[in-house]
Amino acid sequence: MHTSSELSAIIDKLAGDSQFREQLHADPVAALAGIGITLHPDHVPEEINLPSAASLAADKDQLQAKLETTAVMVPFLLSGNVA
Repeated sequence: MHTSSELSAIIDKLAGDSQFREQLHADPVAALAGIGITLHPDHVPEEINLPSAASLAADKDQLQAKLETTAVMVPFLLSGNVA
């Protein structure tokens, strides 16, 4: 389980790092491993549809309150389900 500050940092990275977003599309397991998050390949959605960087930045507090762990957050964000 990761801390609230780590979740916040991941959301910030998704909202502000276009290279990281590209890496997530190409190889989400490796991209997340690069920032210390282990994701089993079975938990990667068939289609990766990241939320827009703008929506992540705008809804960061609400999103972070909804997602208590990276185990929940990562597949959720990869599927594009921010609303």
